[in-house]
Amino acid sequence: MVIDNATLLIGIAFSSASLLVALLIGWLNARSETYLVLGAIGMAMVVFAVMLLGLGNGAYGYAQHLVPYTMILIGFSFVYAGARRFRDMATSYRPPIIVGTVSVIAIAIPFLMGLTGLGTALLNLLAAVILVLCAVEHWRSKDHPHLALNANAILYCITALSFLACAAVLLAEGRWVITEPPKNWAEDFNSIMSLVGLTGIGALTLTLHYARAAHRHHTEANTDSLTGVLNRRALFDRFGATRQPSSIAVLMFDLDHFKQVNDRFGHAQGDRVLERFADVLRQELRTSDVASRIGGEEFCVVLIDIDQETAQAIAERIRQAFADLAVAIDDKGLIATVSIGLAIPATDEDFSALLNRADAALYQAKNGGRNQVRLATLRLVA
Repeated sequence: MVIDNATLLIGIAFSSASLLVALLIGWLNARSETYLVLGAIGMAMVVFAVMLLGLGNGAYGYAQHLVPYTMILIGFSFVYAGARRFRDMATSYRPPIIVGTVSVIAIAIPFLMGLTGLGTALLNLLAAVILVLCAVEHWRSKDHPHLALNANAILYCITALSFLACAAVLLAEGRWVITEPPKNWAEDFNSIMSLVGLTGIGALTLTLHYARAAHRHHTEANTDSLTGVLNRRALFDRFGATRQPSSIAVLMFDLDHFKQVNDRFGHAQGDRVLERFADVLRQELRTSDVASRIGGEEFCVVLIDIDQETAQAIAERIRQAFADLAVAIDDKGLIATVSIGLAIPATDEDFSALLNRADAALYQAKNGGRNQVRLATLRLVA
């Protein structure tokens, strides 16, 4: 099979340029997603490097190849930085900077010594290493969907393998000095994988970006922006249309004297109190339990797979943990506390009825002196 290398270079450049434009468009719509612009910069450097290689007219040496090879390694280092930022937006830029700097120095030394074959082998070897590092970042990511993440990691690895094959052939042949571009099966494999790999990686990266954006919008629509727990709509979407099993429990919370906090210290302090109570819920609840803010200073928790005794113990722990924070309300020593109503489902009881009973128990707790847990009666008395 005869492969026109010039045509493949044009294809690689066009594919990279298309990916560059798509990544930039994605970044313009989501400026906080820095991994997109890092990937775009990396692809831009690859495009320019391939263009420079295409202008070489078959000549091979320091002047024609060190600059584009340097650009390829730096470009891949930017892609690596983008992969790290995709996994964790707070991750450091130091590893990609170190990898890029070491790689450029490593290929520059043999090229400056006239060992163009060794320099080319090192280019391919280091490019393979950087692409494997990108694959590891995608493999480690806890984002969704996992299938696309794993497919991207596999594409990175196969593309890395094509670069590794080029290095292996040159080293096996002992070609420390070359005067023309290598022509062998490994170079053909690398050219094809660079074209297919870049296109596939770009498509999957954009797919992951839009999947992440859709997931974020869904989460924002169902989450209370202040406290980070679910909002009322999300709670009813999850539980409102079904009969409730007897193995759950509903807790209704109302922060005592909360109006006085807002009146005396302002709404900013009131918001901090709400945030601290949400933190208490996260600390005391199990991962299977569901917490939500119903509105104002009212919260609701659904305890999953639990009995009445354990539910009462959890409610008491939450009450005590919030009281222990000792959030002062005034200069007379009044402390913010929480009143709690607890309801266990009756036979074939729907969520709204269960919530009403928990709410009635909550107001019994408030009318009975606050800062206490009350268990709802089996039937709500009008």
